[in-house]
Amino acid sequence: MKQMQTRAATAQVKAVNQYLTFALAGEDYGVDILSVREIRGWSKVTRIPQSPPFILGVLNLRGAIVPIMDLRLRFNLPEQERDDLTVTIIVAVEGRHFGMVVDAVSDVLDVDPEQVSAVPDFGQAVNADYLGGLVPSGERMVLLLQVDKLLRTEEWQQLEKALPVLEHSATELESAN
Repeated sequence: MKQMQTRAATAQVKAVNQYLTFALAGEDYGVDILSVREIRGWSKVTRIPQSPPFILGVLNLRGAIVPIMDLRLRFNLPEQERDDLTVTIIVAVEGRHFGMVVDAVSDVLDVDPEQVSAVPDFGQAVNADYLGGLVPSGERMVLLLQVDKLLRTEEWQQLEKALPVLEHSATELESAN
């Protein structure tokens, strides 16, 4: 009898995923909380020559060189002056870390997978590969991002060519201090 009650109780518990939500150009976005490693206030970065326009540069994060991406530029949104609310969300994808500059962090949202709607097909007009779905949150919709799709393979390769030189320079700087 007790085993049947346990099964019934387990069946009633729904799987819920958590997303860190943030604002970007007046819209709400979310990333899987399990990919988030750190949230930092905005700080200047070191530029990388010949990097894609949406890569602002790199940060030395406790000895690790981390590429920083401006999501406004990545999504072809208008640039905005960075202010006290601007933050960098450091995420991990397949053992690699990178930062995403966003307008402001909002909240952690609990999402029932059954609530997630598929992304509409925009055809060739819009590249929505990095969108994992849409979920309602009050009166608004939150666009769920797949962080592993934000940088294409060739973009990672381009960054990885520049990173060893930058990591060597960062190590020399830390040794000198």
